[in-house]
Amino acid sequence: MLYGRGKAPHAFCVAERDLRRALTGPAGLHAILDVVLEGQKTTHASILKDYQQDVLTGRLAHIDLQEVRLDQPIHAQVVVELVGESAGAKEGGVLSQVSREINVEALPLEVPERIEVDISAMQMGDTMRLADIPVPEGVTFLDDPEEVVLATVTVPTRVEEPEEVVEEEELAEGVELAEGEEAAEGAADGEAEPRAAADTGESGEPGTTEG
Repeated sequence: MLYGRGKAPHAFCVAERDLRRALTGPAGLHAILDVVLEGQKTTHASILKDYQQDVLTGRLAHIDLQEVRLDQPIHAQVVVELVGESAGAKEGGVLSQVSREINVEALPLEVPERIEVDISAMQMGDTMRLADIPVPEGVTFLDDPEEVVLATVTVPTRVEEPEEVVEEEELAEGVELAEGEEAAEGAADGEAEPRAAADTGESGEPGTTEG
């Protein structure tokens, strides 16, 4: 479907192979597509607005194009790509990419395919925000530069293995059980002597008290 500037949308059909070829060039998904509708000679400069893929096959099932003017800026979402290896990650830190896309404004032909962010200087505990990277020429960032976090390098968290916890619990239970058995044996030994004395008294002659 082609959406024009203030015009009714036009339905069209295009071979998937041709569409994929057009969207895998240097500009990627931000490529300017020259659309000529059947029965017309006018070329409509357009960009990809939305698309749907078949869940099973992955083939493009539907696309929406937006007609644009090449001399007027547009809004677009651009992928953020981290490049390099941070110094903090080399020391054992955990690198996390927080934001993977940012919103920009630029002329249709100046929208970058991606924005590369060099993270090689990031140390342990560092946070990189949108404000920390250079703005490409002809591009305006629409997101809050101080609020948008692109990447962080954090100290790794030590996680106890579940097996170790189980072994400690079993060991504690074994100690308690052994102490309980020793206490029971001690009590049994203490009761044995009075019983033996009583048995001896019964087996002898009837006792009499001498005056």
